[in-house]
Amino acid sequence: MLRRTSWAQALSADDYARAREGTVERQVATGSFVCHKGEPVDHWHGVIEGLVKMSSDWATGKTASFTGIAAGGWFGEGSMLKPEPRRYDVVALRDSRIACMKRDTFHWLLDNSIAFNRFVINQINERLGLFIGLLESERLLDIDARVARTLAALFHPVLQPGIEARIAISQEEIGYLAGVSRQRVNKSLRLLEADGFLTTQYGGVTVLDLEGLRHFGG
Repeated sequence: MLRRTSWAQALSADDYARAREGTVERQVATGSFVCHKGEPVDHWHGVIEGLVKMSSDWATGKTASFTGIAAGGWFGEGSMLKPEPRRYDVVALRDSRIACMKRDTFHWLLDNSIAFNRFVINQINERLGLFIGLLESERLLDIDARVARTLAALFHPVLQPGIEARIAISQEEIGYLAGVSRQRVNKSLRLLEADGFLTTQYGGVTVLDLEGLRHFGG
């Protein structure tokens, strides 16, 4: 997986060897935590296979879902740059394989690789833009638009480089990411399909108009 990522392809042979040496793989079962809110930030993570949800669970029992990360996506670079506990949970929505780069390795690459620095800066900038858009849909738009933009976020060309036009995802998983019920997701998907933005199949969605999903309702 490392060799297929854009940042790894830009590294020198020696820098890539250092990155590979400092990265291990974990198997995370459905419903299990990849990382916990409040724990020390010891690793930078990438999804090799599977789908995970970034969220924050409050003492009141409410959950704020931020985004999903599918195969090919990396997350947690902002947390790696700050000397504070992690501020969110990441939970596997299905059995997933996770790459975990050690903190020391991450910071060594920042100190020694211009290519890696550029990737991290671009990654943070793109994720900031994504979160602003998702916050907008949460505050200003209706549920159909929230579902549309939640799906569109899974096809972000920088943050989700491994995604093709069809993604294997259930309505329940979309509901977890959008913060709505599976039944309400079903209604939104039928609307979006009727309008020509996507098609649904058992266990998956094929996107036909990505730009339309990104701007749906706005």
